[in-house]
Amino acid sequence: MTNNLKLELETTVQSRVLAGRRTASRLIRCHFSSVGRVEGPAMVLKIFFPKCCNTADSGLLVGRWVPGQDSAVVLAVIHYPFIPGQVKKYLSQIRNQTQVDLTILGSWSKPKDGQEGMDSFLKDLSTIFPHSRWLQLSRESGKRAFTCRVVQNNGTPPADQEGDEKVIFIHYDQRKVMLSQLHPIQEKSSEKESSELRVVFQTVAQSQPLFFLDRYDEGPLKLTHWQSEGREASIIVELLKQASVPLCVVLTWLVSVWQWLCSFRLLHMWPVQFISSKLSTCVQSGYRMDHFQTVFSTKKATMHIEFMRKANIFVSFLLDIALGLLLISWLYRENRISQLANTLVPVADHVAKELQELLEWLMGAPAGLKMNRALDQVLGRFFLYHIHLWISYIRLMSPFIEMILWYVGLSACLGLTFALSVLSDIVALLTFHIYCFYVYGARLYCMKIYGLSSLWRLFRGKKWNVLRQRVDSCSYDLDQLFIGTLLFTILLFLLPTTALYYLVFTLLRLVVVMFQGLIHLSVDFINSFPLFAMGLRVCRPYRLAEGVKFRVLSEEPGAPLHLMMEINPLKFSSVLQFYRTPTYSCYPRDSWAALCKKLFVGELIYPWRQKSTKTD
Repeated sequence: MTNNLKLELETTVQSRVLAGRRTASRLIRCHFSSVGRVEGPAMVLKIFFPKCCNTADSGLLVGRWVPGQDSAVVLAVIHYPFIPGQVKKYLSQIRNQTQVDLTILGSWSKPKDGQEGMDSFLKDLSTIFPHSRWLQLSRESGKRAFTCRVVQNNGTPPADQEGDEKVIFIHYDQRKVMLSQLHPIQEKSSEKESSELRVVFQTVAQSQPLFFLDRYDEGPLKLTHWQSEGREASIIVELLKQASVPLCVVLTWLVSVWQWLCSFRLLHMWPVQFISSKLSTCVQSGYRMDHFQTVFSTKKATMHIEFMRKANIFVSFLLDIALGLLLISWLYRENRISQLANTLVPVADHVAKELQELLEWLMGAPAGLKMNRALDQVLGRFFLYHIHLWISYIRLMSPFIEMILWYVGLSACLGLTFALSVLSDIVALLTFHIYCFYVYGARLYCMKIYGLSSLWRLFRGKKWNVLRQRVDSCSYDLDQLFIGTLLFTILLFLLPTTALYYLVFTLLRLVVVMFQGLIHLSVDFINSFPLFAMGLRVCRPYRLAEGVKFRVLSEEPGAPLHLMMEINPLKFSSVLQFYRTPTYSCYPRDSWAALCKKLFVGELIYPWRQKSTKTD
C-alpha cells in the first residue's frame, strides 16, 4: 500500500427510468491507505454510523465532524429523557479526558408508541446546542434504511441539498474499529495531514472514556454504544493488570541489581570484555537483560509500536522458557546426560584421529600432486603437534565431562536460546583446534597472496601508495628487481603447498561455521519472531488493519445509500516486517561476491556477524 488511495470500484448501474426511480445492483470494494478519501460525487456527506446504534431509542447523536472533510463520525446516542445542561457538562468532561472535539451532531429518532411529539422536541434542541450543521436522522419501524435531513445553523437546509441522494451512511463495527490499528502506522509527531479514514479510526480509539457509561448504568444520562451489547470485562484480566504493577517493580529492581553487579570495573577490563563479546552465552544474557528492562518497565506503553514490542518480547520469552523446560525434562530423564557424556568423548577422539590421518595424507602425495617436501613436512608436523595436544586435553577433561554437561543442562531453565548459546560455545571450544588450523593456514596463505601481488606490481613498475590509497608509478633499480624476482619465484613455487593446506582447513572451518550458523539462526528466530502479533493476526485479524472494504447494505428509492465498512487484515508478510524484533545478530551480511573474495585472498570469515571496516 502506498501513501495514496488505492480504490477499486466496480459499479453496475441500470439507467434511470423516466419516472425518476433508480434500481441498481452494485458491488463496491474500496481499499484505503494512509490518504483514505472516498472517491465519489462532489459534496457528498458521509456519516460513519455504528451498527450497535441502529436499534437505539430516540435521543441525541454524539460524535465529531472530521476536520477538512465533509464527514461525521457518530459515536453514541444519548437517550431521552435528559437535561441539556447535564449533556453539555458531560461532553465537556469527555473532551478534557480524550482531547477529542466531541459535540452533538444532531438528533436520532426512532418513533415508539406514546412518543408522537418526540420528533418536534428533538428538532427544537438544535437551538440549544451550538452547531454549524444539524443532522436529523430517523428510522421508521419496519424499514432498514434511515432518512437524513441536514439543517444549517439558521434552521434552513443547505441550498445545494437535493433530497437524500447526497448522503451516504457507512456502518461500522465500533468495537473492532476501536481496537484496530491502521497500517502503516503514523507517528504522533508527524506533521503530515492525517487521512479521513485514519481520523475516523483515531476518533473511535481515543473516545474510550465515552464508552464507560451506557444505558444500564444508574445516572442522569444513558447512552447506547458498543458496550451496550452486553459484553463484560474479564475479572481475571483486571486482577492480572492490578498484580502486574508490583511484579514489574520487583523484577525491575532485580534487573537493576544485576546491572549494578555487571558495572564493576573488573568486568570492563580488556581481557574480560573481549572474551565476553566472543561468547554467545554472554551476548544472549545481555540481550535478555535488555528485554527484561523493556518488558518489566513500570512506564506505560503509550504508542502502539511500544505495546506490540513489549507483548512480542514477553510472549517470546514465555515460549523460550517453556521450550527450555521441555529440554530439561528430556535431558534429565532416563539418564540421558550420562549417555551424552559417554558419546561425546569417543566422538572427539574420532575427530582428532581423522584429522591426524588427513594430515598424514597431506604430508605424502595427496591426489598425486607433487608438493614442496620441506614445507609440507614442516606444516604437517606443526599441525600434528597441535592434534596431540588436543587429544591430551580431551583425555584430561573426560572425567569431568558428565558433571559439566549436568550443570550446563540446567542453563536451559533460562530458556532454549540460552541453552543453544551454551551449545554454540561448547562447539567452539571442542573445535578450537580446527579454528587454529584454519587461522594458521589462512594467515600464511594471505601473506603469500599479498606478497605475490606486491611483487607483481614491482615487475610492472608500480607500487601501492599508502597515503593516497592508490597504485602509483615507481622506478626501481637493478638490485631491487633482482631480489624481487627471487622472492616472487620462491613464493610462487611454495604457493601450491600452502594453498592445499589452506583449502582443506577452510572446508573444515566452513562445516563448523555452518553448524554454528544454524544455532545462531535458531536463536535469532526465537528472539525476533513476533509471536504475539501473529497470534493477533490469526485469532483477531481486525486488530491489525491494512485498509477497509465496503459492501452495500441497503439501497432503497428515496433513501440514502447504506454501506457496511469491513476491515481488511494485514498480510502475514507485512506483520512479520512491521513487528519483527531487532536482534544482536541482525547485522548486514557479506554478499556472496565479497565472501568468495575473502576466501580467495585468505581473509578470515565470520558470516554470522559483520566485521569492522579494514584499514590498510
